[in-house]
Amino acid sequence: MRGVLWLAWRQQRLMIGVGTLLLLAVTAWVAYMRSGMMALIDDYGFVPCKGWNGGCESLGTFMVLNGSTDSIRALGTLGLALPALIGVFWGAPLLGREMETGTFKLALTQGVSGRRWFAARFGLAAVFAVIASLQIAALVAWWWSPVSNTLDGLYWYDAYIYNATGPASVACALFGLAVGTAVGLLVRRTLPAMAVTLAAIAAATVVTRLLRTGWTDPETRITPGMTPKKRVGSAWSTGEFGYLTPDGREHDINTPVCQTSGEELRQCMAEHGFVARYHKVHPSSDFWTFQWIETALYLGVAAALVAMVLYVLRRPTATVRTAATVAAPTSNAAATERAGV
Repeated sequence: MRGVLWLAWRQQRLMIGVGTLLLLAVTAWVAYMRSGMMALIDDYGFVPCKGWNGGCESLGTFMVLNGSTDSIRALGTLGLALPALIGVFWGAPLLGREMETGTFKLALTQGVSGRRWFAARFGLAAVFAVIASLQIAALVAWWWSPVSNTLDGLYWYDAYIYNATGPASVACALFGLAVGTAVGLLVRRTLPAMAVTLAAIAAATVVTRLLRTGWTDPETRITPGMTPKKRVGSAWSTGEFGYLTPDGREHDINTPVCQTSGEELRQCMAEHGFVARYHKVHPSSDFWTFQWIETALYLGVAAALVAMVLYVLRRPTATVRTAATVAAPTSNAAATERAGV
């Protein structure tokens, strides 16, 4: 390791070392906690009840879920917050501190281009961001999988699971790093850049959450007549359900109200000419569709931000080098004059 890569390592080794120790500590904690959960499963004869499948509840099921759900949620919260942590504490100071203190000028007067200097620093940070996000995502998925989508536990669409697993979590970590880096370059003051980065990543997370159900059309489950409705199971309900007329028109559950059961429901449906009920959901298979769409979005925006940073860095490089070239003869002339030559 030499040159700008060596310099990047020297400047970021503390962050990498601390991050590595934290990852090792989290891994040890997850291994310990998951082994306890698996022991409970063995002791109580836990049978996974995927989705809201009434009738399969048992003492073992509730014991296992009560003992593990909150801890898994805590780990998922770490995965959810990881892009913001990377962006705020690593991305924003990556160039922002250099610009604020002016130390970037020294690097650019040592025969190193701005792009090469940036590539070494950002590349090293990006490698660790990928490793850290992959590690957390794998730990969340490993711990959650035995009790996934079970009764009142955590489901695939919960933020603690969705945002902490899958390829989108890794892409979001790179997005957070890119946002912090770009903001640090433009703001050129570390603390304000950290605040702006946090707000930008939080806003992006909220927006993707709001738009997620629009990525694909939901599945419409139709229940003819009085046939018992198919259980929601592990699907993500959109909250859209109601009644169908013979021509296929949908009537929301609240217009008119037929929220009864048995004979009352039959009579209500007959009075309004309803022949079936419908319910719109996103099946668990949509997890991967949503994940890959958001992965492409995060990586696309991250790539655009990196391209912008490279463009901006191209301009000050020549200025800094010119200043250094002019400064050198001036200093030499001053030294000659002081010597009386």
